Amino acid sequence: MAIDQHGDAKLEGVSIRSLPKVSLHDHLDGGLRPQTIIEIADEVGVEVPEAAADDLADWFEDQSDSGSLVEYLKTFDLTIAVMQTRDGLRRVAKEFVEDLAADGVIYGEVRWAPEQHLQGGLSLDEVVEAVQEGIEEGEDAVEASGRDIRVGQLISAMRHTDRSLEIAELAVRHRGRGAVGFDIAGPEAGFPPSNLRPAFDYLASAFFPATVHAGEAAGLDSIRSALIDGRALRLGHGVRIAEDLDVVEQKGEEVQVRFGDLARWVRDREIPLELSPSSNLQTGAIAAWGTQLEDHPFDLLYQLGFAVTVNVDNRTMSRTSLTRELSLLADAFEYTLEDLEAFQLNAAAAAFLTIEEREELIELIGEGFSA
Repeated sequence: MAIDQHGDAKLEGVSIRSLPKVSLHDHLDGGLRPQTIIEIADEVGVEVPEAAADDLADWFEDQSDSGSLVEYLKTFDLTIAVMQTRDGLRRVAKEFVEDLAADGVIYGEVRWAPEQHLQGGLSLDEVVEAVQEGIEEGEDAVEASGRDIRVGQLISAMRHTDRSLEIAELAVRHRGRGAVGFDIAGPEAGFPPSNLRPAFDYLASAFFPATVHAGEAAGLDSIRSALIDGRALRLGHGVRIAEDLDVVEQKGEEVQVRFGDLARWVRDREIPLELSPSSNLQTGAIAAWGTQLEDHPFDLLYQLGFAVTVNVDNRTMSRTSLTRELSLLADAFEYTLEDLEAFQLNAAAAAFLTIEEREELIELIGEGFSA
């Protein structure tokens, strides 16, 4: 499938970008416009490796394609550096929403770690408020253009620092004022969710939902801890749950698989997997299966009935969009519009919204795909 110069592609004669989408795993500090980075960097005195937007986009893509999550995360030093002021945070959040809407997203959850944005003297509450201002400005701009989008914040704690309980309290404090869920981010290997158990205990007592990065740079133990210690309602990436599947026999398109207890639990409980194909390639998350998109266990998980969703992770680092990720998957696994709709319905059902709001979202997706 050919992806055009605008990042779109057609499937069964339909523009993939025009289809209604739900984005669940999308980092704010991983989705900046290169030109915005250059302009804010000039204002605040931050050096950038490239002076032109296209060249900077190339730099991010090259640096991120390392095969290592640790190396991949180093590119965020630049984006975070230009997100230390109220104006910078507000602008980035507004453009983030506008870019989602331009890609056909009708509901999105944006995750970010407030503790990383305090260098300019703002408080934790002030940075959350600044991002929410930007989100609402973006939603208003989208509405003025004749479209609709809704975006909620996933407040993330960094798993390698000691502020997780404080950040959990911050998230709950902003419930109803933009925050819809909690997440932990940062280096996964060596920093299991069990280390942050007090934060997760607090969230559980407040009935506040959590998604947990697990099964990306670490394997089954990390996923197990996310479910037991983190009470995760979704798995951030979660791709390495496939390590708990033993392919016994494969004849043509028919595959016999033996499930481990963990994989069966995730599948049978319909715990959503926030899969990010391009990012999973870049960080080496699917190294056990190969180095090409066709090697990604996405299709195996889908065919076995896991609640798979499609995400971008970091649009800037992977130089991608949700439209592009869906196009790549359709090309790799010969998916139809019906398959792409299934991914969006899975995401809508997994959104941190009320049941009534999720049902409305599901109806909008159905209408968009049938049209």
